[in-house]
Amino acid sequence: MKRTPMMLQLIVILFCVMAVPAAILTWYSGEQILRNSEQAIAESSLDELKASRKLNESTLNHLTQNTVRLTATHIFDRIRPYETFAELNSNFDTVSNARAVMLQLLNLNRLGEEVHSSFFHLDDSDYVVSTDKGIKQLKQYESIEWVQNVLEGHRGISGVWYPRKLESGIHVISYVLPLNRLSTTTRGTIVLNWRESQIESVFRSSGAGKRGYMLLDSDGKVISHRDKSLLLQDAGDMPPIKEILTQGRPEGYAFRVVEGERLLYTWSKSNRTGWISVNVNSVNELMASSHAMQRNIMLLTAVIMVSGTVLAVLLATWLSKPVRKLVHTLRTRDDFAIKEKNELAFLDAAFTRMREEEEALNQLLHVRKQDVRSLAVHHLIRGEYSSQAAEMFPDPHFLVAVVSIDGYRKYVSQTNPETRSYHRYLLIAHCESLLRDELDGRCVYQGDGCFAMVINYGELEHGSAEALVHKALADIRNKAAELLDHTVTIGVSSSTVEIAVVSELVIEAMEAIKQRMIAGSGVISYWKEENGNDKRYIYPSISERRILNFLDNGDLDSIMTELRLIGDEIRSADYVSYDNILFVYHQLAGVTIKHLRENHVSTGRIFAGRSNIYATLAAIDTLDGLEEYLVEFFREIVQYLERTPGEGNPHGQRIVSYLNERYREDIAFQEMAKEIGISYSYMRKIVYEMTGKSLIDYLNQLRIEKAKELLVESSLTITQIASDVGYYNVQSFNRFFRKFEGMPPSGYKAAKCKTS
Repeated sequence: MKRTPMMLQLIVILFCVMAVPAAILTWYSGEQILRNSEQAIAESSLDELKASRKLNESTLNHLTQNTVRLTATHIFDRIRPYETFAELNSNFDTVSNARAVMLQLLNLNRLGEEVHSSFFHLDDSDYVVSTDKGIKQLKQYESIEWVQNVLEGHRGISGVWYPRKLESGIHVISYVLPLNRLSTTTRGTIVLNWRESQIESVFRSSGAGKRGYMLLDSDGKVISHRDKSLLLQDAGDMPPIKEILTQGRPEGYAFRVVEGERLLYTWSKSNRTGWISVNVNSVNELMASSHAMQRNIMLLTAVIMVSGTVLAVLLATWLSKPVRKLVHTLRTRDDFAIKEKNELAFLDAAFTRMREEEEALNQLLHVRKQDVRSLAVHHLIRGEYSSQAAEMFPDPHFLVAVVSIDGYRKYVSQTNPETRSYHRYLLIAHCESLLRDELDGRCVYQGDGCFAMVINYGELEHGSAEALVHKALADIRNKAAELLDHTVTIGVSSSTVEIAVVSELVIEAMEAIKQRMIAGSGVISYWKEENGNDKRYIYPSISERRILNFLDNGDLDSIMTELRLIGDEIRSADYVSYDNILFVYHQLAGVTIKHLRENHVSTGRIFAGRSNIYATLAAIDTLDGLEEYLVEFFREIVQYLERTPGEGNPHGQRIVSYLNERYREDIAFQEMAKEIGISYSYMRKIVYEMTGKSLIDYLNQLRIEKAKELLVESSLTITQIASDVGYYNVQSFNRFFRKFEGMPPSGYKAAKCKTS
């Protein structure tokens, strides 16, 4: 390439830059259009199928509910005494009762769209009450032996949907519902026949690419299909359908070639009935517009490539003239002894040499003017005095100001590392530029959102130094807020005439920063020496008890009032330290969590979405922020307790007391529920709402807690302890102990004895 003429290189480069990327992009975009179009069409078809399936399920559910509601009317009790057709027709009253049953069945038919018929058969009777043939003897009605086959092995109180063909040739989906003891004492079966054509009307759709549908049961038998000859046949022999059945996926789509045509199969399985809905579409017809778009793109690409070739030649001719002239000029200079023949290679070598020389000079300047100065300031604030620091700060007076970004964690979450680095550069530059003529200073970044600024000044009139420093710091605060879009707090140390104690001034300035806990964000705080004898540690113990009482009563307004009183007390007390304030709010949070656990409230479920509570409190830098956080903290607890009334349920306390008294016994939970006066299922629900655990897990954890006490406080053997807490063998005891404590009982006892 170094010997290839520049004109030819430019032509090749420009052609590759313009025409080749266009061709690649066109080919890639065309492929992506087809691929994404297929996927989008498949997903759209699947969504359409799922909507049809849900509509069909909604209809089935509606018919099921109507049938179940009919069983609750006790209408069938009227004919329960009559087991024979003769008894049923013995007098006017019995016939009226039978007609009343038939009328209710007719009403049931009217509630559902496209219901063909329904009938009721009383167990051990020789007749049926139907809506299509009236009241008939079994021998005069179509055979109902299939009903027993359908219900064979059936469990539960719900009915069964079963596809079949009537003697009249009509295909129906029959809902078979046996009466149960929960709703009536009458034994019998209701059968509702829903027309298969109604399913076809739900799934059948028209439009480009549509090839048909089918509805299958879990075994692959056809329940509904456009081709009625396939109804009730096994569709598992069809290759695409067989693959769908064997995959076991509840829904999806697949592209298959059948008889030379590419088809899209979408399927969705019902969780309620286990039926599988399948739609078939022609991919070629669905993708017709996408293929046409791809052809147009390819034609456009060819035009672009031809145009790009012509344009590359013209541009290469135009660009090469000034470059050749520049190369000729550089070659006439004696200091450019470069032996490259190609113009571009010559320019590359020449500019590389110039860039290396420039970078070397810039690096030297940067080291001398920036790095050395910043390094000297870092050493100075760490207590390492150097000659460079003495040269930088010639005046006799020193003080340190620390600029701290308020709510630093929030600032970090809103900005990326590159932005924060740029902000640091700008803020350091502005801090040094905003100092007045009488003041000199250097600023460095310390980390965690803090900038340390060493300010140096000479002899000034009384009070003028403080005014100049405050004015400069106010300008820095306002400029920092503008740059960062975030407020800053500035802590100012006392002044000194000894440069060696600048590191101590940094500590004073950091202590002054902590005053924003009460003063708020965006202030300038000056360090003040405090008399240690005047400090007192406060804690609102009365407010703590009141808050817990209000929490038990769900009184959030009173809790908020009490938190405001605590904040007012802290603000009015000059002696309260930063550590004391954090302790107050940490203790309030800790006591509340302990109180909830003592009352068997699952704190894990309340605070599952929160980060570490104590770390969050420690990161909040204002008293208002602490108050707002605790208000939200108690609001979540009160809302949780209102949503879970089981924890305030009087039965819950009886359950806990019962288990505490009899945990050593072999407790029969069914008998326990009867003794408490509630159902077993309700008892389990209460325990889960109170503890977040199942009933058996709660009992075992209670036993393990008692065992832990005995392991530490008694001299009993592990076998004796296992028996004492309700386990009949040591193996079960060891297994549950490991589950809840992560170690065997012997290991737990050894660890506790070692620490004590």
